[in-house]
Amino acid sequence: MLPRKGVWVFLPLIGFIALAILLASGLGKNTEDLPTALAGKPLPQMQLPSLLRKGNVVDNRLFEGRWTLLNVWATWCPTCHIEHPYLLKLAQRGVAIVGLDYKDEDAAAKNYLANLGNPYVEVPVDASGAYGLNLGVYGAPETYLVSPQGDIVLRHVGEMNERVWQAKFLPLMKEPSDIKLQVEAQ
Repeated sequence: MLPRKGVWVFLPLIGFIALAILLASGLGKNTEDLPTALAGKPLPQMQLPSLLRKGNVVDNRLFEGRWTLLNVWATWCPTCHIEHPYLLKLAQRGVAIVGLDYKDEDAAAKNYLANLGNPYVEVPVDASGAYGLNLGVYGAPETYLVSPQGDIVLRHVGEMNERVWQAKFLPLMKEPSDIKLQVEAQ
């Protein structure tokens, strides 16, 4: 039998093994494929101030009648800077994108869009992050595909790029009016 003092020597080893097992269980999982409990459900009710139109309030009517991307972004997000040129390309192709400015400073966001270009049809401001909580946002960037009926169809965590657009978003947009978008994207 080991002396009582000897048992304590193994405690760090046991802790290390438990931590290694915990970390290993998450390895190999694609963070881009984080599911959303909101898939197939209406977009949470939005009543947020507009960054672009002082005094205006952005609500869910903005998403009705067309496929729309809801892109969660911020000036402090390095990956948002990387995906921004691609969002500009999508906007030029006619894709409606709403940019949820998440936990950001209004002046910094306005300057960002003025300097880099604005791919968004509207920019609701979620300064507190409360709306992001309703969406289940982990951070930025995240992009949601919202149907013409206002339902969330897909959530993508991470950079929006051509590969993601082609593989995840376009196949879900089955409206006849979206054929033009599919042809232009190729």
